[in-house]
Formats: sequence, structure tokens, C-alpha cells
Amino acid sequence: MFNLKIETLSREEIEKIQLSRLRKTIAFLKNSKSMLKEKIKDIHPEDIKSLDDLKYLPFTTKDDLRDGYPFGHIAVDPSDCVRMHMSSGTTGIPVLNLMTKNDVAQWGEIMARCLACAGLTSKDRLQIMPSFGLFNGGFGFHYGAETLGCFIVPAGAGRSLMQLKLIKDLGVTAIGAIASYPARLIEVAQENGFDFRKTNLRVAILGAETWSEEYRKRIEDMMGVKTFDIIGMTETGGVGLGIDCEARKGIHVWEDHYIIEIVHPETGETLPLGEEGEIVVTTLTREGLPLIRYRTRDISKIISYEPCECGRTHLRIDRIKGRTDDMLKVKGVNFYPSQIEAILLKYKGLAPYYQLVIENIKGKDEMTIIVEKNDRGLTDQEMDRLNLELYDLLGFRSKIQIVPEGTIQRVPGKAVRVIDKRKK
Repeated sequence: MFNLKIETLSREEIEKIQLSRLRKTIAFLKNSKSMLKEKIKDIHPEDIKSLDDLKYLPFTTKDDLRDGYPFGHIAVDPSDCVRMHMSSGTTGIPVLNLMTKNDVAQWGEIMARCLACAGLTSKDRLQIMPSFGLFNGGFGFHYGAETLGCFIVPAGAGRSLMQLKLIKDLGVTAIGAIASYPARLIEVAQENGFDFRKTNLRVAILGAETWSEEYRKRIEDMMGVKTFDIIGMTETGGVGLGIDCEARKGIHVWEDHYIIEIVHPETGETLPLGEEGEIVVTTLTREGLPLIRYRTRDISKIISYEPCECGRTHLRIDRIKGRTDDMLKVKGVNFYPSQIEAILLKYKGLAPYYQLVIENIKGKDEMTIIVEKNDRGLTDQEMDRLNLELYDLLGFRSKIQIVPEGTIQRVPGKAVRVIDKRKK
């Protein structure tokens, strides 16, 4: 562990810290420059008698942050900040998160915890594959590795042949990447006779996208690494909100910095332990953009508040299933692309490249699943079984189109999984 004392606090100690920091955050926001203080103008720190009172506070949404563009939602003067990151959106209005020196230090601390949770120490060599730019991923890994004391290889995004060369030549032991990128690395490695098992690589920390257990098994089998699922977002301070450990019994969220709630996506009602809903995050130590009850749109559930096998005591949430705006509705059936992925990647004859193409033909929804074959493809028997599994999940027949390797365009950044051609 990076911070043994904090990561193993008792439940009572964690909640005591959270209550104190929640009151301080409310006081800080009320006296700040942020337009978000209007949402809590009738609420005072002393009104919060227990953490249970949090549910009575109003939500903050991404639209609230967009309305503040560029600096209206920022709590301090921009001259008191040292950097910014940006989250793009479908509306074209981005969300800016400005960071003070303390925010950057907090980011480094939680990311160092995440890296240690994945088994890294100061002796490791971490190759950072997300971009270094407005997207927060590259810098998040950098600050965490710097805090932990790792040797940093700041490769950035793309240039897969060079990534492989650096892994081999520099004795890289761990990589951080967007979740879909290892599939591309494997593809380029196979084309060039590169063997991951002849390198020192042993850990892959992946995030920024929803990815299935089946994809995890595929990556681990083909690269000979242990994978870890890291979460976070620009609005809450970047990557590092939490990560799973070797026990793989949920994602640890650092509760001394964040309060997690799960609410019903439609009603906003707080849901009990174990019930699936939308993750709501309250920041406890952020200065540039403190957030009260921020609706993330990510779908998960709280697994446990009990100590984990790894010894950490902070709560664990389930791996993110998808986002509320990622949910698809076809022929009246709601589902997430990750559920389709979980079925497709059970078959070794299929590659981890797929797209769901949805159209409205003669007034009826139709979905075609385009998936690349891997080596031999599927036998007739496997194809029948795949059709049946998909029907069991969806309750309707979808077309399955198996195409040659390389058919689906490789794009920089997050993979394009859905092409919805229906008129909105």
C-alpha cells in the first residue's frame, strides 16, 4: 500500500473524516467564486448532522458545469490554479476542471495508491500510453508514478510499433492505457513477431472505457499480464478515483477524498447496498472544482463496506457496467454494449473488434453486430450457440456479420462501439 495508515482506517474513522471534510467542503463552496454555491445557498455546514443528511442536498450535473463555461463553476480565481483539463461533450460545450497545487498533489496521492494497488513500487518502470493533453489520463498516470517514485516512460498515445519497442528495450514492467488499446498492441505484436512474454511486462492498468471480464481474460492470456481496472473522470479530479486489487472483488474508492452514493437513474432516490444504479460523487478535498453530489452517469453498485482480502478498508463498488447515455434501446429492450462484448469474447474465433449498427428499416429497429474474426473464425456449431446466447440476452434476433481482421477502422482514443443510424 502507498498510504498504509489511511488505506486501512476503520469504518468509524473513515466516516468521521468524511463528515468533517463534507462540512468543510460546503463551507468552502459557499464562500467561493463558483456559481454552484447558489445550489446550496440555504444549506449550512452545521446542518449536516450525519452522512445520511447528504441525500437531502441537491445534485450537481454536467449541464451545471457546462453552464459555467469557462470559469463560472470554478471555486477559486484562475490565477490561483496551475493547470486544467477538459472533458468534451456531445453538446459541443466542454467542461473545464481547473486545479490548484493542492489538487495536483491530491491527484498524485490517489494515483500512487492506485498504482500500488496494482502491485507497483518505486522499482517499476511504467509506460504511459494515454495522451498528454486536454484528456486527463496521461498526466494522471504521470503524477501518480512520480509520487510513487516509478521510472516513467511518457510514450503518449499511438505509434504502436514504437510502444512495443520501448516495452522491450527499456525493460518496462507496467503500462497504463485506454482499455481498448491493448487489443491494438496485440494485433501489431502478432504482425511483427513480438512476444510479450519475452519482456518484463507484468501489469496493465486500463481505464476510460467500459470493458468486460471476457476482454480482461483475452488480454491477460495474450499478453501474459495482470490487468487492473482504474476509474475516474475529469470533473472529479481525473483518473484515480478508484481501482480494483488482486482480489478482484470490486473497485476500491478512496473514501477520505470522495463520498460515493448509488441513486436510481430516473428518480434520484438513494439505493441500498448491492442495488445497481448511477454513481454520485461528492469531492472532499478538491479546491478548483469542489462538487456536491455530482451525477456521473456511470452505472454500478456498492459491493461492500467490509475490509477486502487485500487489507484495504475503503468501500468497494462493482466494475462500471456502462453509462446511462450508453444504454441502448432496440425493439423495446434496454442493454449495454459491454453485455454484447461479454458474449462475443467468449469465442476465441472472434477478435475484440466489434461494432453495433442500429437502423430503423420500414418502421422497425434492426441491429447488426459486426465483429472481426480471429484466425479461423467460428464453426457452424459455434455460430448457432452465439446466436442463441445473444437471443437469450436480448430477446430478439440480431444479424451477426463476421468480417476479416482489419475491417473495422482503428481510431485513436476510445473505440467506437455503436453506430446508431436511427433518426433522433
